[in-house]
Amino acid sequence: MTKLRRPGKVYLVGAGPGDPGLLTLKGKECLEAADVVLYDYLANPVLLQYAPATAQRIYVGRRGRGQYQDQANINRLLIERAKEGNVVVRLKGGDPFVFGRGGEEAEAVAAAGVDFEIVPGVTAAVAVPAYAGIPVTHRTLASTVTFVTGHEDPTKPMILLEWPKLASASGTLVFMMGMKNLPSIVRQLLSEGRSPNTPVAAIRWGSRADQQTIVGTVGDIVAKTESAHLEPPTVIVVGEVVRLRGQLNWFETKPLFGKRVVLTRAQEQAREFSQLLAAYGAEPVEVPTIQIVPPASWQAIDDAVTRLNTYQWLIFTSVNGVRPFMDRLHVAGKDARALASLRLCAIGPRTAQELGTYGVTPDVVPHEFQAEGVIAALGHVGIRGSHVLIPRAEVAREILPEQLRELGATVEVIPVYRTIVPAVDVVSLTQQLHDGRVAAVTFTSSSTVRNFVEVLGGRDAVRSLVARVVIACIGPITARTAEEYGLTVTVMPAENTLPALAEAIVRYFKEEGARVAVSTRG
Repeated sequence: MTKLRRPGKVYLVGAGPGDPGLLTLKGKECLEAADVVLYDYLANPVLLQYAPATAQRIYVGRRGRGQYQDQANINRLLIERAKEGNVVVRLKGGDPFVFGRGGEEAEAVAAAGVDFEIVPGVTAAVAVPAYAGIPVTHRTLASTVTFVTGHEDPTKPMILLEWPKLASASGTLVFMMGMKNLPSIVRQLLSEGRSPNTPVAAIRWGSRADQQTIVGTVGDIVAKTESAHLEPPTVIVVGEVVRLRGQLNWFETKPLFGKRVVLTRAQEQAREFSQLLAAYGAEPVEVPTIQIVPPASWQAIDDAVTRLNTYQWLIFTSVNGVRPFMDRLHVAGKDARALASLRLCAIGPRTAQELGTYGVTPDVVPHEFQAEGVIAALGHVGIRGSHVLIPRAEVAREILPEQLRELGATVEVIPVYRTIVPAVDVVSLTQQLHDGRVAAVTFTSSSTVRNFVEVLGGRDAVRSLVARVVIACIGPITARTAEEYGLTVTVMPAENTLPALAEAIVRYFKEEGARVAVSTRG
């Protein structure tokens, strides 16, 4: 019997201007369903994490002033992959129908009889000025806004831009992809009577950590951007609304603006930390160096679950251990009521919070969120003669079970998860570190440190790469491991929590900025 091939489909998805948080929910859903993703230079590659690991990722963009991949070839790839029965996502920076050649791609797909949908994105024409503190319209300053291409198709028989009308317009002009032709744009505006005092802003990589904004006038913006060596991709805003930047510049004034921070913790745990850092203006770069996977066998924990009534204490040393333990409880036909006779200890507030999602409140949460804190807390309440169960990682520090035994407890340690080293884009990470585009690298466990050093080629290679990078560790145990590998730890919070780590990073860069300012004045 011949197997029927499912019909393919193409989604033209707007990726937004760069900030991954500006991807639409529908765009995310399309990526999650994708078999093939064709993405360009302006689409933040972070968004590719939403696509399944099995999805084929094809780069079809360009870099800087280079040439686009032949559009006919992109069209061919879209059609071929869809006709093979794939869900194809064409991920395009900004909005696909706003100077994104999305119309051409949609025409080609439609002509080939391939099913398709357009998923609009947040256009850079509006979002990039907004991230620079410039509204493109304003009730008293600009009642109209005109989006203008910075370079017309050179194959067209004649120039269609109506410069007299553009120059005389009282509203806002937004030029897309116009950095290369900025001198020509300025000449045209001036020759048609635009005042040389008209405010202008040129914004590069808007909404990203390396956003750069140059403000001037029609008369001096060319000299200012040349002096700053401003390169594409750049959005150029012309009009009185640019004056509002001084009052509305919200993004570039955040304490971690311009700072790219590498997160090495497991991908499924990185979201909370990413959101904390992004709220401070940083650009989080998730480079997980550990991956949480099940143990080789569930037998040991399943056996322990059948004899929960033989234990007096249940200790969780990580948030990672809570879910697999509760899952195995469920597999055994039990729920949180089975823990009623036990006293519970959680190593810290985040682990306690995870237990709370199952309706369980720990009896003990130590003030010091590490093994030593657990030992001190349990030593205080008394644990001699108790039978203790610790569901934890397959490989972990032995100090807790050893010292509990010294306190007179019988301790049973059972693995409910293990960590492995996932695939890491070493080339990209190495290049970012080498180019000085990373401000800080964060470590939240000793495993993240060891694996980070391993994937980047060992102690000597890493020390060279991070010589100019701030090393931030969540606590003293992690910091000690980093120092054992020759890394200089400059940030460590007083409390072993992610919010405290994020605050410590903010505090460090604020103080560093103050030191630089004093040095400059001196």
